[in-house]
Amino acid sequence: MNPPISFGRFFLPGPTEVPPDLFDAMRRPVVGHRSAEVSGLIEAMQPSASRLFQTSRPVYLSTSSATGMMEAAITNLTRRRVLCLTNGSFSKRFHAIAEATGRPADALEAEWGEPNLPQRLRDALAAVPGRYDLVTVVHSESSTGVLNPLEELAAVVHEFDDVLIAVDTVSSLAGAPVKTDEWGLDFVLTGSQKAVALPPGLALAVASERALARAREVEHRGFYFDILKFEKNLERWQTPNTPAVSLLFALERQLDRMMEEGLEARWERHDAMARRTYEWVDHTAARTGRPWHVLAPAGYRSPCVTVIMLPDRLTGPDVVSRALERGYTVAAGYGPLKQESFRIGHMGEHTLDELEALLAILDDVL
Repeated sequence: MNPPISFGRFFLPGPTEVPPDLFDAMRRPVVGHRSAEVSGLIEAMQPSASRLFQTSRPVYLSTSSATGMMEAAITNLTRRRVLCLTNGSFSKRFHAIAEATGRPADALEAEWGEPNLPQRLRDALAAVPGRYDLVTVVHSESSTGVLNPLEELAAVVHEFDDVLIAVDTVSSLAGAPVKTDEWGLDFVLTGSQKAVALPPGLALAVASERALARAREVEHRGFYFDILKFEKNLERWQTPNTPAVSLLFALERQLDRMMEEGLEARWERHDAMARRTYEWVDHTAARTGRPWHVLAPAGYRSPCVTVIMLPDRLTGPDVVSRALERGYTVAAGYGPLKQESFRIGHMGEHTLDELEALLAILDDVL
């Protein structure tokens, strides 16, 4: 039997480890979701939630996984055709959603482990003017550990009239800078279970005024994920559908924690853990004389998750099982990378000291 996992030893790239006091918050008695108490809670959280997204706009709260808000981006924001920037499994999900909901879409593919680059996007948009009215991108692609150059990609989108940009920040928000207003992002979504460090079950999103104007032009926006309903209900500090009230209690406490730490300090903590992980990989390669390396190229690496490519005769599942025997949890590679890599999720409330302990265990494992 594997030993029990104690706090500070759970390094999945999602869901991430949840501080025990958030479960304490969730044990508060349930109240009516249309009550004044819940409206007051949602209103009180808005300033911190908007600051997290770096926006003056309100933040939508959805009882769903982040995939629900990915669907909202597709069903609310395109009238013609979507261009989906793909470089891993989760960016491909945008394209799959478009196809499943009957929205015409094309994929602009980069190799797994490579970033989506601004000039390729510019060339694609310029090749057939007016073909696309929405671009989707995943900021931190947790299947590959790549951080796409979001500010530069958004700047390219703004070179083209009538094109919006929708961004998945599921494994970047609260761990890396996401400047919604400054970068001109039209729709930004995240999930509760990664760098935000809550249990799974909540999605958060922000829509620009341009996005709302577009949604008003789209006739069939769907029902559950109609962003105009989210916008309308926030006028009275409510959600369109029954919210996960207990998760809202946890979100309230976690927003307080993040604001107390400070966003810049939080970004720096994540960056420090990522840099230490890269150093460890390089040291391991030099020490063993074997080709260990980080999949994502320097300059395009997520501060929240690192994908580590393994030498021959060692597999991702091997690393996972050996670490678990020692009481630590990491993840095998995702999809086609499962056998040849493993992933460390250094995000949420993890500290550099906790990461050092994991790396020491991995030295023993490897």
